[in-house]
Amino acid sequence: MSGPNERQGRRFVSTVVEVEGRREVKVVELPAHDPAPWDADASLSIVGQRVPRVDAREKVTGRATFTTDIQRPGMLHAALVRAPIARGTVTSIDAAAALRLSGVADVITGADLPRPIRAGGLPFLGASVTYPGQPVAAVCAESRHQAIAAARAVRVTYEAAPFAITFEDATAPGAPSVRGGNANTMRGSPIVVERGDVDAALATADVIVRREYRTPSQLHSPLEPHAAVAEWDGDRLTVWESTQGVFRVRDELAKELALPKSHVRVIKDYMGGGFGGKNNSGTYTFAAAVLARRTGRAVRCVFERDEEQMDGGHRAPSRQVVTLGARRDGRLVAIDVVAEVALGATGWEGGPAAIFRELYSCPNVRTHETFAYVNTQPMMSFRAPGHVEGAFALERTMDVLARELGLDPLALRLVNFAERDESADRPYSANGLRRCYEEGAKRFGWGAAENADADAEGNGTEGKEMVTSDGRGGANVLLGGAPQPNHTPPHSPHRAPPHARRRGVGMAACVWGAGGGPPAYATVRLNNDASVDVLSGTQDLGTGSRTVLAQVAAESLGARLDDVRVILGDTERTPYAGNSWGSMTTASVGPAVRAAAEEARQKLLEAASEMLECHADDLTARDSTITTRDGARRIAFADVTRKLGNVMIMGQGSRGPNPENVGLMSFGAHFAEVEVDIETGVVRLLRIVAAHDAGRIINPMLAESQLHGGILQGMGFALFEERHLDPHSGRPVNPSFHDYKIPTIADLPEIDAFCVEGSDTVANHLGARGLAEPPIIPVAPAIANAVADALGIEVRELPLTPWRILTALREG
Repeated sequence: MSGPNERQGRRFVSTVVEVEGRREVKVVELPAHDPAPWDADASLSIVGQRVPRVDAREKVTGRATFTTDIQRPGMLHAALVRAPIARGTVTSIDAAAALRLSGVADVITGADLPRPIRAGGLPFLGASVTYPGQPVAAVCAESRHQAIAAARAVRVTYEAAPFAITFEDATAPGAPSVRGGNANTMRGSPIVVERGDVDAALATADVIVRREYRTPSQLHSPLEPHAAVAEWDGDRLTVWESTQGVFRVRDELAKELALPKSHVRVIKDYMGGGFGGKNNSGTYTFAAAVLARRTGRAVRCVFERDEEQMDGGHRAPSRQVVTLGARRDGRLVAIDVVAEVALGATGWEGGPAAIFRELYSCPNVRTHETFAYVNTQPMMSFRAPGHVEGAFALERTMDVLARELGLDPLALRLVNFAERDESADRPYSANGLRRCYEEGAKRFGWGAAENADADAEGNGTEGKEMVTSDGRGGANVLLGGAPQPNHTPPHSPHRAPPHARRRGVGMAACVWGAGGGPPAYATVRLNNDASVDVLSGTQDLGTGSRTVLAQVAAESLGARLDDVRVILGDTERTPYAGNSWGSMTTASVGPAVRAAAEEARQKLLEAASEMLECHADDLTARDSTITTRDGARRIAFADVTRKLGNVMIMGQGSRGPNPENVGLMSFGAHFAEVEVDIETGVVRLLRIVAAHDAGRIINPMLAESQLHGGILQGMGFALFEERHLDPHSGRPVNPSFHDYKIPTIADLPEIDAFCVEGSDTVANHLGARGLAEPPIIPVAPAIANAVADALGIEVRELPLTPWRILTALREG
């Protein structure tokens, strides 16, 4: 961001925005109005309140319209014909039988496309097959049932070829060419980043620990599958899509279909989850658009559940070899990780290395990542991509190091606390991780049991840090002294496990770039009936963005929250905002909404000043009423707008540039307790305490909802979720919710999730950073550390299924 003096006379500047580990330079228009930051002492009445979702009634009554609910006159339904082979070539397609079926309107192959189209990085309906389930044709019919039947009736012949579905297969000498190129490794791979001298540091370390870990392919599994409805009006295309980025889908459609962007409108109203798997347009988008153009009717294309699991994207599996070197006092001297990631047929380049460079203070860090293409469905960004996988390996190894040193795992993390962003050599805008450690430990009762035992022996407190507790435990908490196997914290309701079950506790931490950034725009308009509309081209994935933005607008304008309506996700009706990804939305769009609301408020006060015969500076607005500062005169918003008649009061707001050379990060620390049945190998997560720092929390209720969701998704990654592939065909063998296990209500642990108080006034004038990704990051390592604490042995591959537990017990 340019400084104030540099900005003089300039309208546009460049700024750096970090999105899921990528640092992108953006051109940003300087806001006309830059509100003063809401610091921790700001007097706010709506922001910061536990407001229920403003759209809760629509959702629970079924009135909320999701993409899968869209009905258009004469609408057809599309289905995709998918290749059963992992790699090869389509040699012929015979659609005659399908076209003879009742209700079938059209069948298309790659040869029928007016021009080559790329979807998700691959040719749409191409003749070259690079993964099982890749679409090779599409049909549409009067009903979904007829379309599926027709898809099955299309006869396709293939020439199958050898394939590679694992990193080892793809990088072995003589490996099949996954995508037809000379090498299966991603261009630029391996990616090696180093600061300091790792080899020299390891040579001087007092203690060195080295471990190898593996993480699985995790599937997004949103309740609402990928879906699109397309309808043409002449040469103008309207698409309703379940997407995390309406403008991105618009741009991709316009490019691939050779249309002006102004001729493409993308709409997303309500959405049933995405988790990073809906950042782009997809094969379903183009199938709907092309078939709609050919038939002259609206076409809807919705993934079935097995398609969603087979072709909806995934978190790529990884193998990581971690080496940590430390001094005897626990201070890290070297961090080294070698990571291998099997992307899929295409994929995003983010990997597990970043958190190794970011989380701890260490002068010598080296990360070495190799990404390989394999013949599986394409990798897609998945909630905290890379950090989830990396945190498991890093934080598991930190626990190994703590035990090697005889230190408490929390104490080891405090010894290596990063006061600044050492990965980019810059200060943080704010960092509440230390408070997360301390307040999380208090609530969990971390270390209380063994310290109580030590106290009884009269020798347990030397050299340990005493922290005054104001948490639910009600007692002082000592930090220091490694947890003992089988100990149970004093606050646990499960203090007496059965004989065959063992209890353990573990913890882990996280860091995530979440400062948001431009470009993002918002409009706030005050209607003649004094209702307020907030318009922005962002999306609500189900996270509560409508509610958060309504709170910001109501607070800034001085309106009643009930008077505010938020209109999102329409490229034709709303001003630009970027994808809802990377924990970006609140910190990006929120400041634009505030600026727009404050501009509208100033215009409203000026209008009211004429009516109240005073200066606008002498007026305040609250609860949709304008009052003179002495309280002598007042007028309702509705009376002002009624007297104004058709004068429209509007405010425009935009997101300003990010501060220069500052790390905008969110942080968190989790503490977990598990019970392991050593006869069955079943792991139960009993409770988890999650403490997070994301600056100002606009709505604590929704923030806790985000934390709970991330914890449950991380729990699935740790204990249940794993895509299995048939080594003989490369096909997934568990593409259903019956066979692909995600947590259910029966698996829920006791969750105590909260955010430490604060406001990051350096990050933006809301004081808020992002919170969507961080809660999933520390879950798996906290659980794995607790399992290791319970068993006295470790399991180095996720998920921690019963057979992996039993195998580890047998071999341990």
